[in-house]
Amino acid sequence: MEIDVNTIQARLISDSGEEAGPPLDLPIDVDTKQLELICNALLKNEEQTPYIFFINDDEVKTTVKDTLTSKNIDVENVLNIVYQPQAVFRVRAVTRCTSSMPGHAEAVVALSFSPNSLHLASGSGDTTLRLWDLTTETPQFTCTGHKNWVLVVSWSPDSKKIASACKSGELKIWDPENGKQIGKTMTGHKKWINSISWEPYHINPECRKLASAGHDNDVRIWDTVLGTCVKILSGHTAAITSVKWGGTGFIFTSSKDRTCKMYRADDGVMCRTFSGHSHWVNNLTLNTDYVLRTGPFHPVYDKKKSYKVKEKEELRMMALERFQSVCPNDIESFVSCSDDFTLYLWRSDQKQCITRMTGHQNVVNDVKYSPDVKTIASASFDKTVRLWRASDGGFIAVLRGHVQAVYCVAWSADSRMLVSSSKDSTLKVWSLKTKKLAQELPGHADEVFAVDWAPDGSKVASGGKDKVLKMWAY
Repeated sequence: MEIDVNTIQARLISDSGEEAGPPLDLPIDVDTKQLELICNALLKNEEQTPYIFFINDDEVKTTVKDTLTSKNIDVENVLNIVYQPQAVFRVRAVTRCTSSMPGHAEAVVALSFSPNSLHLASGSGDTTLRLWDLTTETPQFTCTGHKNWVLVVSWSPDSKKIASACKSGELKIWDPENGKQIGKTMTGHKKWINSISWEPYHINPECRKLASAGHDNDVRIWDTVLGTCVKILSGHTAAITSVKWGGTGFIFTSSKDRTCKMYRADDGVMCRTFSGHSHWVNNLTLNTDYVLRTGPFHPVYDKKKSYKVKEKEELRMMALERFQSVCPNDIESFVSCSDDFTLYLWRSDQKQCITRMTGHQNVVNDVKYSPDVKTIASASFDKTVRLWRASDGGFIAVLRGHVQAVYCVAWSADSRMLVSSSKDSTLKVWSLKTKKLAQELPGHADEVFAVDWAPDGSKVASGGKDKVLKMWAY
């Protein structure tokens, strides 16, 4: 049926029947984007919320006219258009400390939530890895066996295993369900390990392999089931500060030899060296870090914990789909930060840097891409956090408030907030919308070395020199 009117009278109503406002005269070819703007305006939403629209249970895919034409709907009366907010995942700013969890006998230097947000692990100078029960916020297991400081903890992408590495260069894998060690201790590194990265879920859902790197200048790839080193990637001439296993099958490293390198994970061939920094490179972040970390555990998928019933292949496809949404052309970008006060933005397919990011007045210690890959945050010993545009490295804002060096930053899963930890014994939550301090979180008695925001957005954990783990929530 051809519709020969130019405007229609329509009212926007929620699926429970409440009207968003009075009936409106709308052009017949109004599209979903325009309906969304109208709906947000009528409801006086502070931030734009995405909506889907239905006419007589038929979703409006393109324009109202197309839907009316295809379904033969009468336009002589006032047309009811039903709006439904899409599952926008929103994280609320953490505002209070819900528990202080003592237990470690030395400083807490590493902590991480599992990808499914059900577990938390911390590593400490007391040579133990601790697993914490997040429902009761109490210690669950103390994993002993390391002979030296536990410097790194890293969850497998399926959340079923956690790797820890210590200052003696040993790697251990643990089962979070019982706190017992899985398999044998992996030895081979001659000095301490600084960084661990697991093979991404969409490449291998068995989560068998991981890469580790540290002060002996080598990257080692391990088969965690056999407990053996399957490859050694060499080339760096000084300590490696960070290793990341990218989603396209490359391994990226940053080092105190002032370079970053890219290796093929399959055969260990070094493909590219990225030079530019004039001092140690302290850290690097991939634009795919968040989707690789959370793999199939996406907060939006996660409302019914639906992944529990899915097959591995289905989960793998979910993880792959999420990876491709961030990295459609299979070219990953990364940012390196250095003791030379600068950051560099690189692409994996070109040797020259895209841009050099300057502005910090001291060592840049940590850098992270936001989960939506639109913003980069860097933490520096100049007491500030800086925000940069991910697309071209353009400067956005400087966040001032800490009175001592800022050690690290962590993003909320919806990319609307950022938490930073500092030598000044506080955490600070920053709003991306206002570019200002949203929440001050005092409570630690000394420097805060480590902070992480749970992937489901529910909690922040922090730990530091006072040996106490703190949980923060809304």
